Amino acid sequence: MSFDLGTYTRRVRPVEVAGLDFAAFERQPLAEADLRCIRYMHDVEFHTSCYLRDLLNTSAHADPEVSTFLTMWNYEEHWHGEALASVLAAHGEQGGEMRITAMRDRLRRRMRTSPLMWMGISAATRHFLAIHMTVGAINEWTTQAGYARLAARAGHPVLSELLRRIMRQEGLHIDFYRSRASALLDRSPKAQRATRLVLRYVWRPVGAGVMPTSEVRHVVGHLFADAEGRAVAARIDRRIDRLPGLAGLGLMRRTVRRYGPLPASTVLS
Repeated sequence: MSFDLGTYTRRVRPVEVAGLDFAAFERQPLAEADLRCIRYMHDVEFHTSCYLRDLLNTSAHADPEVSTFLTMWNYEEHWHGEALASVLAAHGEQGGEMRITAMRDRLRRRMRTSPLMWMGISAATRHFLAIHMTVGAINEWTTQAGYARLAARAGHPVLSELLRRIMRQEGLHIDFYRSRASALLDRSPKAQRATRLVLRYVWRPVGAGVMPTSEVRHVVGHLFADAEGRAVAARIDRRIDRLPGLAGLGLMRRTVRRYGPLPASTVLS
């Protein structure tokens, strides 16, 4: 079933936070392990605008439907960040502009070079759009799953409702990426091979390129390393398997193995 971009663009709006009692976090604060995931998710959602900048320097911008979707997608992701900033604020922590300014200062060198990297990848293959759409689908699947796992682990009613609302918007993002990825992969064995190569050797979980490894390890370990989390990871792998030409990659299985909890005696660098 094709994605109706016109309907989507008419439905785009900030994630609804009306009626959510953020003061409940003052009375019932999140555990530190859960709050640490919120910080990570906040930072990654706000980094979407930088990712969009990089993508618009590639061949993706030549497709008007893709550039329209990316504009709307970036808008909704920004408001996901703002909503998570409200959770941080309710815990007495800084979020939004001040936190993101510090993050971008830390990433200053990467911010200067990342557009060149993406332009290079785009120039190196005729199948960049298939790669981009596939990576987008996988990133949205894992993001949505991460929110669901955090809601289950935290067991906080206000957080669960906020994340449910965010996940509903992420579901529409998934639908676009998945439909375009399936169509592009289905028509080209070469696109399948190029995409498999990137997924096998380049793909990393959302945020791994901009967040410290210790934080990536915490999020993956906290949300996906127990029995329930591994079951969710396996479901994502099965979804990837159903994309044309991508069966058997085991991306999430390898991610949990790579970033899962270290032995207690190991010191993170």
